Amino acid sequence: MTFMTKTLGTVAALALSAGAALADPALIYDLGGKFDKSFNEAAFGGAERFAEETGGGYKDIEIQSEAQREQALRRFAEAGFNPVVTTGFAIASTLEAVAPDYPDTKFVNVDGWMAEVPPNVLLINFQEHQGSYLVGMLAAMKSESNTVGFIGGMDIPLIRHFGCGYAQGVKAVNPDATVIANMTGTTPTAWNDPVKGSELAKAQISQGADVIYAAAGGTGVGVLQTAADEGIYSIGVDSNQNHLQPGSVLTSMLKRVDVAVYEAMKAGEALETGKFMTLGLAEEGVGYAVDEHNEALLSDDMKAKVEEARAGIIDGSIDVTAYYTNDSCPVLDF
Repeated sequence: MTFMTKTLGTVAALALSAGAALADPALIYDLGGKFDKSFNEAAFGGAERFAEETGGGYKDIEIQSEAQREQALRRFAEAGFNPVVTTGFAIASTLEAVAPDYPDTKFVNVDGWMAEVPPNVLLINFQEHQGSYLVGMLAAMKSESNTVGFIGGMDIPLIRHFGCGYAQGVKAVNPDATVIANMTGTTPTAWNDPVKGSELAKAQISQGADVIYAAAGGTGVGVLQTAADEGIYSIGVDSNQNHLQPGSVLTSMLKRVDVAVYEAMKAGEALETGKFMTLGLAEEGVGYAVDEHNEALLSDDMKAKVEEARAGIIDGSIDVTAYYTNDSCPVLDF
């Protein structure tokens, strides 16, 4: 590692040495922490790849409260970092207000939404329901009880989007399957509560679930651990989490936040902004993980059926309904 990670307390000092940092990119993680084994850690991985492959540097920050978002954005912009990459939907509204004050700085947000994107902002979103559909198929094919679970983090449309795609994949394989869905909470603490994740997993197991998909950031670590302890399968999210509980994690729904961060940092000041970018199966923005930790769990038939569905989603012959379409899911009540 050729750089030093900066916390919010030291960003103020960086503002005094903007010249040294000019044109280096910066990264602001969402609440939940850099090493959440999931969403934020995927962003970190993309930044690390940028540094290793280009020899460049970057600065990053783990905010500790919602109030620190604006402070971090302004300090990085004033220090000369460019682009400033942010993760998580929650910072989007703050970025929308701050970005116009720094027209020479380019900003990126992964997962957010704005009614009108400022000319110096790039919004990157993913077709999470497409990747979740594929892991839902795997869950249904692996389940022996015909009951599977979904545990989300904060109860927001984005996480329902994951769950809806998953349930559609399950039902495509087994229309009679039961999908149990729970959310961890309604505040940002829901992203980093592995104890609550474990409790929800145990509750779903008691109802017969033998495969559980966790889309809950750091909370999901508790789900994966409990699934392994109880002898059932889990499904990871965002990053490849297969290695966390080898032989127990059926697969992980990959959301290539790492690629988004890497490409944004690599583009630097030449980054195209003022627009949305959406990445799905066709763009390899989402997918599912197969490696030495789970390949023995997936039969050739399972993989063949999922690959057939993947091709169908890409060519349009299979339509996976987005939760956002009507703020509802055709096969799952949250």
